Amino acid sequence: QVQLVESGGGLVQPGVSLRLSCAASGFTFRAVDMRWYRQAPGKVRELVAFIATTGDSTSYSDSVKGRFTIARDNAKNTIYLQMNSLKLEDTAVYYCHAFVFVRNYWGQGTQVIISS
Repeated sequence: QVQLVESGGGLVQPGVSLRLSCAASGFTFRAVDMRWYRQAPGKVRELVAFIATTGDSTSYSDSVKGRFTIARDNAKNTIYLQMNSLKLEDTAVYYCHAFVFVRNYWGQGTQVIISS
């Protein structure tokens, strides 16, 4: 079965960096576009970053553009989200997402808290 497992979240101060990881299994990873979403308290889940199958095409929300970088390692079935210059408003649960076999799949999420 499809599984997505995020890791790397934590409590950090503004301005620092974190790298999130998402390990995927149960499908042909290299054939599937991947995404990172986040959901802040009391807000709807929003798309943060997208990466195509080979990694040669990426896109970002305006709120993270220039600070976050999405990457993937198809040999490890893993995607990453490098988050730099973190801000208070980046506080959220971060989820990786895959659309496989005409269904949406999400991981359990990893909590990122930015606090001074």
